[in-house]
Amino acid sequence: MRRPWIVGVSGASGTPYAASVLGALLDAGEPVDLIVSRAARLTLLDETGRPFRDAHWKDDLAAWLGGRDLSGSDVTYWSAGDLAAGPSSGSYPAQGMVVVPASTASCAGIAIGLSKDLLQRAAEVNLKEHRPVVVVPRETPVTRSHLEHLIALYDAGATVLPASPGFYAAGANASAQQLIDFVAGKVLDAIGVPHTLFTRWSGKLGGASGDRTVRSPEAD
Repeated sequence: MRRPWIVGVSGASGTPYAASVLGALLDAGEPVDLIVSRAARLTLLDETGRPFRDAHWKDDLAAWLGGRDLSGSDVTYWSAGDLAAGPSSGSYPAQGMVVVPASTASCAGIAIGLSKDLLQRAAEVNLKEHRPVVVVPRETPVTRSHLEHLIALYDAGATVLPASPGFYAAGANASAQQLIDFVAGKVLDAIGVPHTLFTRWSGKLGGASGDRTVRSPEAD
């Protein structure tokens, strides 16, 4: 039985984080169900200059992922407005869900069970089915209500994983892609999917100097 990871992309700035997570999941041979909110389409267009259209989703996704060949990948796309889609039901087999980036609006909607679109509904479904759910808030600073919604998500069983990149190895010389991949790697760690997005802490200071990737101490 096919059991995909559901990836929801909401409208917060940070679509490169979503691209890195998607690419790593596909590199690991994982099946993926993708949901892109209406607001996320605007953010994606603004941040990359690329559209994301229901009728051309596979071509648009391939372009978004740097011209990736998706012919051998197991990817299903669901329109955010389709509340009758598979992921809207708890009986739909899924391994869990990642919301990346997670806007404050999407966090609030998931926390209170609003289900205003398929992204929010799918996340709520995976929480009630006690599957892994990772939300990656990026917006800053936050208000008290934002914090309360994140606490509610944590109490419901979600992993709250802010988009907070580490500078362990490369420091100020870290590239934007290294910092993006660091956050994406932490997401994959949270759901137990192997990856090579960063070099892990080896117990030796400076051990990753000169590496292309950023390393993460076990204590992080």
